[in-house]
Amino acid sequence: MNSSTFNNTMSLLGRALIALLFVPAGWAKIAGFAGVTGYIASKGVPLPQVAAAIAIAVELGLGLLLLVGWQTRWAALGIAVFTLVITFIFHNFWGVPAEQVMQQQQAFFKNIAVVGGLYAFVAFGAGAWSLDAKLRRA
Repeated sequence: MNSSTFNNTMSLLGRALIALLFVPAGWAKIAGFAGVTGYIASKGVPLPQVAAAIAIAVELGLGLLLLVGWQTRWAALGIAVFTLVITFIFHNFWGVPAEQVMQQQQAFFKNIAVVGGLYAFVAFGAGAWSLDAKLRRA
C-alpha cells in the first residue's frame, strides 16, 4: 500500500469512527427527546429543548457531514466546539460525589481526546476519499 492510499484509508477510517460516536447519539436524542431535555434541564442548561435541538443538529447533521467528508473542516470545528462546551457541563468530575469522579473524569478526557482528533480534521481536511476532494476535482 502506498503512502497516499494509506493516508486516505486512515482519514476515511478516522472520519467514520468519530462519526460513529456522534451520529447514533443524534438519532437516539430524536427518539428520546423528552428524556434528553429533562437531563439537560437537570444540569441547569437554559432552554433545554433548544439545547437538545442544537445537540441533534450537531451530532446528526455535522456528524453525517464529517462521515461523507463534505465541508469537513467546518463540520469538525462545529463538533469540536460543541464537544468542548458540553464536556465542561456534563462531565464536571471536580464537582460530583466521590463515587462518580472516576467515571466522569474518564468521560471528560475521552471527550477532550475526541476534540483533538476533530482538530486534526480542521487542520488537514477530509483526505482524498471525501466529497470535499471530489467536488474540488470536478
